[in-house]
Amino acid sequence: MTPRSDQSASLPLSAAAAREHWALAPGLAYLNHGGFGLTPRRVLEEQDRWRARIERNPTRFLSSEIEAALREAVQPVAAALGAAAADLVFVENATSGLNAVLRALDFEAGDEILITSLSYPAIRKAAHYAASRSGARVIEVELRLPIADEGEVLRQVAARLGHRTKLAIFDHIASHSALVLPVAGLVRLAHEAGARVAIDGAHAPGMIALDIAALGADWYIGNLHKWNFAPRSCGFLWAAKPVQALIHPLAISHGYGGGFQAEFEWIGTRDVTAALAAPAALAFHRQLGGTALMDRNIAMAREAARRLSALWRTETTGPIDGFAAMATIRLPFGGEPSPARLAALAREVSERHAIEASFVALEGAAWVRIAAQAYNADEDYERLGAIFKATS
Repeated sequence: MTPRSDQSASLPLSAAAAREHWALAPGLAYLNHGGFGLTPRRVLEEQDRWRARIERNPTRFLSSEIEAALREAVQPVAAALGAAAADLVFVENATSGLNAVLRALDFEAGDEILITSLSYPAIRKAAHYAASRSGARVIEVELRLPIADEGEVLRQVAARLGHRTKLAIFDHIASHSALVLPVAGLVRLAHEAGARVAIDGAHAPGMIALDIAALGADWYIGNLHKWNFAPRSCGFLWAAKPVQALIHPLAISHGYGGGFQAEFEWIGTRDVTAALAAPAALAFHRQLGGTALMDRNIAMAREAARRLSALWRTETTGPIDGFAAMATIRLPFGGEPSPARLAALAREVSERHAIEASFVALEGAAWVRIAAQAYNADEDYERLGAIFKATS
């Protein structure tokens, strides 16, 4: 019998009640849900049930049951994302999925891979690595902060696209700046230039409503272990049917030649329990409110950003309505934001003030990225604001 999660009536949305469903340390204001996600207790219990089932007879499960289990698990995930189940596979995380995309195309000297200055650093490095093996080059569109509006993003990207652009990679929600980018418009621009398009949706699933097939990209890659509550590590790769034959998993194994889904289902022995628990994670997200939860988180993050920037007399990385459930605000002090300084700052805020947030360097300044999830309350952001108020 397939393990199932409890799908009883909707749970309360109050922060105090929601917090009981996570194992957060008492007194910790956790404002970095976007960093590595945070898995609810009941989803971890579902993962444990799958682990126990596998351990009862690993040979039988891994030899004859794993493909059917993964295909059953992918169905509710695909439905929640606006995709056909046959077009979507599980991967460990968005970074591995995007690396598979970069390996799917045969780049030649003179080809261009287009990214933006808001791209996730790991993907920037992966793009440079892919280009270095073929004589291609990476074109990075400079998007200066703060961003004025979506039109500025579209204009800057359009100016750098050209007939040599073979692949464009765009963030749906840029990690460090937390800005939601106009991906549908960016996809259209890139396709008009003759380029393939991959969307880095690491933060989007569970933070905003999605219809990934309608965006028109060639590939959409996302994480389920961040805002959709799945265990780490659980991501997905969606591929439009015309490009499915181009892409293969990073580890070629027994599934090679069996088609898009078969290749990604069997890449050698691995822990698949995070993927198998993904339906329970999505069910829990719905129980916490689903769309209502996303709306609540977005409103909370935007209001917190508005208040913090006013309190510190600083700015955000873009317009307030350009954020979803994360927002990035410039900190009210100067000086070089070296990695060592930011690491020390994050450690002090965590250990001395019991607050976890993401401190990042952008364009020579120090910023803090906050996140809003069901367990967060207004006082969490007030605590963060008070730490830096004296320096503003």
